[in-house]
Amino acid sequence: MIESHPRFPLQSQTRRSFLGKGSTGIGLAALAGLLNQDQAMGKIVGGFSFPNFPPKAKRVIVLWQGGGPSHIDLLDPKPMLKKMAGKDIPVSVRGGTRLSTMSSSYKAWPCVPEIKPYQKYGKCGTEISSMLPHIGNLADDLCIVRSLNTEAVNHAPGVTFTLTGSQIPGRPSMGAWLTYGLGSESEDLPAYVVMTSTDKGKTCGQLFYDYYWGSGFLPSKYQGVKFSSTGAPVPYLNNPEGISSKGRRSLLDNIAKLNQAHHSEYGDPEINTRIAQYEMAFRMQTSVPELLDFKQEPEHVIKRYGPDVEQRGTFASNCLTARRLLERGTRFVQLMHSGWDQHSNLFTQLEKQCNATDAPTAALIQDLKDRDMLKDTLVIWGGEFGRTPFGQYRSGDPKKPTGRDHFGQAFSWIMAGGGVKPGSTYGETDEFGWNITKDPVHIHDMQATILHLCGIDHTKLTYRYQGRRFRLSDVHGHIKKGIIA
Repeated sequence: MIESHPRFPLQSQTRRSFLGKGSTGIGLAALAGLLNQDQAMGKIVGGFSFPNFPPKAKRVIVLWQGGGPSHIDLLDPKPMLKKMAGKDIPVSVRGGTRLSTMSSSYKAWPCVPEIKPYQKYGKCGTEISSMLPHIGNLADDLCIVRSLNTEAVNHAPGVTFTLTGSQIPGRPSMGAWLTYGLGSESEDLPAYVVMTSTDKGKTCGQLFYDYYWGSGFLPSKYQGVKFSSTGAPVPYLNNPEGISSKGRRSLLDNIAKLNQAHHSEYGDPEINTRIAQYEMAFRMQTSVPELLDFKQEPEHVIKRYGPDVEQRGTFASNCLTARRLLERGTRFVQLMHSGWDQHSNLFTQLEKQCNATDAPTAALIQDLKDRDMLKDTLVIWGGEFGRTPFGQYRSGDPKKPTGRDHFGQAFSWIMAGGGVKPGSTYGETDEFGWNITKDPVHIHDMQATILHLCGIDHTKLTYRYQGRRFRLSDVHGHIKKGIIA
């Protein structure tokens, strides 16, 4: 029987607070977890030890290409579109495919072939657009997945679905799930870091919402830490004017004692998060400036990333920062880059976007390879969906297409390292790039496969919330073994 206490009335005794007060060992164990001591013997979550089996990937980087890169133009060559250029895609192919409201009422569906020709790259001979020559030169290290599919037809639901497992905001992001299950390998930098960038012309109006890297209903210590592209990399990281490092240390020690006392009374996990945030911020005062200082990088490495690498906040700069984060122990890095939503400027903007992202992407992969890190770093390049094989004609004249609309029926991603099969392609689409004809990969399948590569059984990494055990792949997902080496 739980007895009342003058300071803790019976009616305020929740299960969580009772367990928090019932044993100081629970509170101490939680604090030890914050200090990354749980990694020595594996982390126990929901009765399971993680990783569940030896991982092929120890760390993950997602190069998110926001807006929907065109699989037709970049990664899935379709000679039939050139042969039938200007003619309608047959209704037998289109069927009842769900499209966005911008094109769902069209009366004409003119085939639009790739903007620039494809080339065969590497010993594997994988066909990749000539607009991605640097990525193409690494074809023997890549797995091109050509059979992804999603129900989402608009940007925010599509991004949310891929990164959290639901089209509705509120679920934990993929990076949050992984750090929740596997913990951190760095004491001086966050386990999960996010950086954003956009094309130089800012042609894409898509926003990157915080819930794309949020912790949802997981404790908030698992949410991604966003590095700003301007000003202080992390807001409020530096000491206030007149406060020395020694004074800050003393203040944090006293605050930690108060928070630990509070935690021993109430058992609220967010108190531990508060302690962790204070401590991490203190350590990052030293680690972040060093992280962002590229002066020690060899000249040939800097050149590899292209001229934009010297400008903070660009995709190139973020890619190099990402590599430095990964080698310093950050487990999950998410680069969000916009500019691929090309409804009315496909024929000019697509090549510009490729020029800005091709070299930095390849440089990052090569960098990891040179450091013997690619073998256990999973690199993912892709967006929320692809683009339509037919041309979008906002002028109303189907003979004058200006771009391509959203398309989730079939699209492509690039994967490298971390246990994926190098020099390969997985999945196939029909001759119009419309329907998947072999080895479909649903978004939940991809989530399950990513977790598998990280040594996690996606059905076991769960969190009980509102009476139900949730997971990244919801109640779906099959591991696609053909992607795995």
